Order: sequence, then structure tokens, then C-alpha cells
Amino acid sequence: MTDLVEHAPARAKSSFINDPKVRSIGLQIIALIVVVVLGWMFADNARENLAAQKIATGFGFLDNTAGFGINQTLIPYSETSTYGRAFVVGLLNTILVAVVGIILATVIGFLVGIGRLSKNFVVRLISTIYVEVLRNLPPLFQILFWYLAVLSAMPNPRQSINLLDEVFISNRGIIIPRPLFGEGTGLVLWAMGLALICAILFGHWAAARQEETGRRLPVLWVNLSLLIGLPMIAMIITGFPITFERPELKGFNFVGGIRVIPEFVALTVALATYTAAFIAENVRSGIQAVSHGQTEAAHSLGLRNGQTLRLVIIPQAMRVIIPPLTSQYLNLTKNSSLAVGIGYPDLVAVFAGTTLNQTGQAIEIIAITMGVYLVLSIITSVIMNSYNKRVALVER
Repeated sequence: MTDLVEHAPARAKSSFINDPKVRSIGLQIIALIVVVVLGWMFADNARENLAAQKIATGFGFLDNTAGFGINQTLIPYSETSTYGRAFVVGLLNTILVAVVGIILATVIGFLVGIGRLSKNFVVRLISTIYVEVLRNLPPLFQILFWYLAVLSAMPNPRQSINLLDEVFISNRGIIIPRPLFGEGTGLVLWAMGLALICAILFGHWAAARQEETGRRLPVLWVNLSLLIGLPMIAMIITGFPITFERPELKGFNFVGGIRVIPEFVALTVALATYTAAFIAENVRSGIQAVSHGQTEAAHSLGLRNGQTLRLVIIPQAMRVIIPPLTSQYLNLTKNSSLAVGIGYPDLVAVFAGTTLNQTGQAIEIIAITMGVYLVLSIITSVIMNSYNKRVALVER
């Protein structure tokens, strides 16, 4: 046996070029070099063209005075502010539409999705019509419908719709009371933060206790008591420092209060209802993916239909719902760029529109705008993937 091994022919050593691992690394290096060279050629060509046309480059323009007004600002802004501040204003307006739209779309989508599976014929029919109509119409058309056909048809401020003398709805928008913060507001805010932390801690403790003993605690009522009770005690101690400025009609318009512009309402409602149609289908498919045996088992334990849906079906369906739900959130955020169609001052309209036209620095502005949408999408994906990992089924 030993002689056979010693006299066996030596295996011919192959060339390193034929090694799949070496060849793969070599091809990746070549591809990287090609990408870098093409990128450098593109940047150098753009720089020469801009220099030939005497167009300034760089990001120094962000410190120049913008010189234009914006009709919705979440931070102080005026025509003497810089382009950098105008960029922040547009970014905050985009985030506001995305956050409010996602919350509304989620609530509407879940209700319609559950309604699609209802045993009530009328509820099921209305939910089906909602989904089939809204998801088959272009989002820009729906935005224009809400802006031109609904909100523009509202009465003028003198004939505005009055809700308890506090909220007024007209073709100028929705006017609501403005909160005014007096001395002692800090203590109230601290009480709100403390109540929120206590509510979260109690929720985690109640969930762990239920896991150990099976006994459910009244988490909802305890948390409501904390969130309302602690700030109210702080308000009483400090003499109610938070008051509200009521809007009043003077002349042809309202004075005081906060005006929610119709462009924001139209954009948010249109995107929320449009995205909700797709979320409803995700919810319906997720619920149907749960075995019917789970429902029968829950009923055998004495759970009613509502408890079965809330405690057994929905938690399991979330594992199927969340991945497509993330895509819908991303779509809603990107579709907010359609705001330019009705003049809402989002990032595209303010920065990639007015600022670009005034400065002419297209490469920098488009690169910044693309980077912002990319970062917003990545943040949304990271949050949703983290939640998906928490609720994912763990194999034992």
C-alpha cells in the first residue's frame, strides 16, 4: 500500500489563471477599475463643460441669500434666508408629508384589508370598490382631484365650515388654534416625557408577565392614565401655562391660529388613500396566509372574533405583511415628489426647482436631492427590517 502511494504519479499543478477564486478576484478588480475610470472621465468632462460655460461649481451657493418666500415652513424662514435654510425647509416639508401619509395609509389600509374579508356583504363590497378604484388611478391624477375638485370647491373664509368655533375649513385651508407656551411649560414637557417612558416600561413589563403567567394586565388603561394624568398634574401645579390662540375672521381672511395649506392636505390625503389601497391587499393576503386552524383553536379557547383577529391572526400575519408594507412606505415617500404638480413646497419644488433655476448648479443640487431620497429610503428600510426581524418566526 505504501509503495502504491509513493509511486503514484504527481498531480499536475494547474495555472493560477484557471483557479476560479483567483479569476473571480481579478475580474472584480478589473470591473472596479473600469467604474472608477468612467466616473473620473464623467466628472472631468462635466468640470470642463461647466468651466467653458462659466458656471460656478461647489457648494458655496448654500450660503447665498435665497430671495424667495415659501408658504409653509416648520422652522423660521424669510426671503433673506440662505439657500441652505431653504433646503432644510423643503426637506422638513417632505418628511412631514411622508410621516403623516404613512400613518394615515397604514390605518386606512388595515381597516380596508380587514373589511375585504368581512362576512358583511356591504362592508366587503365597499372595501373591494375602494381598492379596485384607487389603486388603478395614477397618483398625480388623484392629487389633482383632491386639490382642484375638492379643496378648491370649498367656500371662501367668510362662509367657511365652522367646527365648534375652533376649527375653520375653507378654500384657504384648515385653520386650527395655535398653542402658546408660557412659563412652566418645561415642567409639563418633562412630565410628558416621563409619562411616555413609564408607559413603555410598563408595556414591556406587562408583556413579560403575560409570557410567564398568561395573565393579561390592563395595559391600555394604565398607559392612558399615565399619558394624561402626569401632564395634567404638572399643568395644575404650574397654573396651566399652555394656552391656545383661537383664529378670528378679520376682513377677508383669518388672523391667528395655524393655517394648514390646501396643497398639504390634498397631497397627504391623495398619497395616503392611494397607498392604502395597496396596503389593504397586503393585509388581506397576510391574513389569508394564516392557517384556518389557528382561528378554530382560538375559538376553542373561548376567544371572540375580535380577540382572535387581534391576538392570534394579525400577529402571525405581520410576518407576511411587513416586507411588502416596507415597499409601500418607500413608494409613498418617493411619490411625495409629485407635490410639484400642485405647488406644495417640498424638497423637489423648493430645492430642485426654484433653487436650481436661480443658481444653475444642477449637478450639486440634483446630487443632494438624490442623496436625501436615498437616505430616507435606507432609514425606512432599516427600521422596518428591524421590526420584521423581531416578529419573524424563529426556528427551534
